[in-house]
Amino acid sequence: IVPTGELFQAMQRGTIDAVHSDDDSMASPTPLQQFGGYFPFATKHILDVPVLFNQYGLADIWRDEYAKVGVQWLSAAGQDPCNFNTTKEITSVADLDGLKLYTFPTAGRFLSRFGVVPVNIPYEDAEVAVQTGELDGMAWSGITEDYTVGWADVTDYFLTNNISGAWIGSFFVNQQQWSDLPEHLKQLVMAGIDAGHTYRNQWYWGGEARLRAKGDKLALRTVPAAEWAEVENAAKEFWSEIAEEGEIHAKIVQIFRDYNEVINQAGPPYTNG
Repeated sequence: IVPTGELFQAMQRGTIDAVHSDDDSMASPTPLQQFGGYFPFATKHILDVPVLFNQYGLADIWRDEYAKVGVQWLSAAGQDPCNFNTTKEITSVADLDGLKLYTFPTAGRFLSRFGVVPVNIPYEDAEVAVQTGELDGMAWSGITEDYTVGWADVTDYFLTNNISGAWIGSFFVNQQQWSDLPEHLKQLVMAGIDAGHTYRNQWYWGGEARLRAKGDKLALRTVPAAEWAEVENAAKEFWSEIAEEGEIHAKIVQIFRDYNEVINQAGPPYTNG
């Protein structure tokens, strides 16, 4: 058993052969660290992730950057959005102020602009931390995970607004272990990964809708779109700050900008308005 924050080092050492995780929560030692997990407002829906990797060039960047640190990047896909499940109601942006939330490092850095207090604890401790008052909730997942792992049993409200439309996660493998694998087995692994991507696409798309509509544990709350635009606009400033941190950062942020320009022009169903 390896803690999330140590997964990458364990894979580099060969303690474990492979990992399915995100660059942010497993503390990737690459410039890509901040872009995995939930980079604020980079995506609106789960299918944005494979499009960004396969049509907009993120796959090439990820593959090249991980090769530099002895890890083979295999594939990325989306999962659930990053909503909020809390013990306190959120009906305005001002309600974020002072909330103690379990969240991803980069998401926490962004949300601190609105007074959120990010709390860094092991994943498995989050449920108890809500019960003891150490946490007011999570900004970690969509509603499916809330129900699946028990968080819906200890929080009361689910905010339908999100700060990212899909989790960006990848499959990684120790470079030596991958190179030692026969070609036909590599193809088998990739077929399994692709099947997993397909399953998650429908699991989360359908599951999020079903639990919002039929779930009986979390009361839905929504910040009006016009007010939530304040959070979206702050993300644009955040992107600019991240882009200044390095050449790779700037390249990735530009890809996000280019893609968002396209879907904003395309309109529904790619965007909500």
